[in-house]
Amino acid sequence: MSGPAETGAGPRGTEWLTPDDPRLGWDGLVELERLSGGWLPRRIPAERLATTLSPNFSRLAAMPAGIRCGVRTDAEELVLRLSVEASDAPLDVVVDGSLALRTEVDGEREITVPLAPGPAERPAATAPRDVEVWLPHLGRVLVSEIGFRGHGTVRPADRPGLRWVAYGSSITQSMFPSGPSRTWTALIAAEHGWRLHNLGFSGEAHLDPVVARTIRDRPADLVSLELGINVHTRGTYSERSWAPAVCGFVDTIRDGHPDVPIAVITPLSSPEREDSANRVGLTLAQLRAQTEEAVRVLERLGDKNLHTVDGLGIAPVHEADGIFADGLHPTADGEHVLAARIGTALRKAVTPAGL
Repeated sequence: MSGPAETGAGPRGTEWLTPDDPRLGWDGLVELERLSGGWLPRRIPAERLATTLSPNFSRLAAMPAGIRCGVRTDAEELVLRLSVEASDAPLDVVVDGSLALRTEVDGEREITVPLAPGPAERPAATAPRDVEVWLPHLGRVLVSEIGFRGHGTVRPADRPGLRWVAYGSSITQSMFPSGPSRTWTALIAAEHGWRLHNLGFSGEAHLDPVVARTIRDRPADLVSLELGINVHTRGTYSERSWAPAVCGFVDTIRDGHPDVPIAVITPLSSPEREDSANRVGLTLAQLRAQTEEAVRVLERLGDKNLHTVDGLGIAPVHEADGIFADGLHPTADGEHVLAARIGTALRKAVTPAGL
């Protein structure tokens, strides 16, 4: 990202910042791409997307799942100018850890968010507050400008926490949470103060090398890999190829992170798929067993910080109706169930490293 951008005063003393201004404190992205209609936050480097040979993956990679900007400011109001295309998710603004605004966004919008009382109602000095803007986790979002009114300070939010990269399917991207700050990954990150980089891709978690390389090259203190469900539904790998592909994916990540905890989450339950063979003859239960075996092989070869998280333990078959909306994707309440259970497992994974 580039250095400080030009700012200017608008109506009512508004200071407008372009998205590349370092005071905005973006998290969960690799780059901001400047386009004609604004700035596109990206989770995967644009220059390598073509290596997937999948237009759908490229479309999903342009969705800002888990991407947010965080500032510490004493501003009275926050103003967002953005354009959202084909999103079924709202935008969340969180102030000092509490939801301050949730709003549906479609097309070009200017959204004003009150952050503090006006001059007549507030004390002479108002303490700065931590403000996070969570972009919709579904759909394509272009950010034009972010404005602040009635402020004395705007600086990036302090984020000293552990850096967590979470890879997976639509379960990791999340389909039905109440908002982008209430996905299971976001809930875990908020509870523990972790810095989330969400690499969930709905229907597209097929161990693409560009994803492994992205994780390898990004700062990380913890990596989680939610694997297997897309492979079952699409028949991507056979009994011969799946476990070696898992090993290769982890090996690539290890090239950049030889010692960080990597938690491999095996497929969560999906009752209709447990014993139903896909087009290459694999059941979900078989994929789960092969994923566990791949982890055991790597452990025998010397990987000392690899952890298996049993998907059936996270979402047992007998609880599926109470967790999933459609036998596969968690409901809004189900996101909280996953956050509690996966969060506990991830915390155990990082504890031996003293984090």
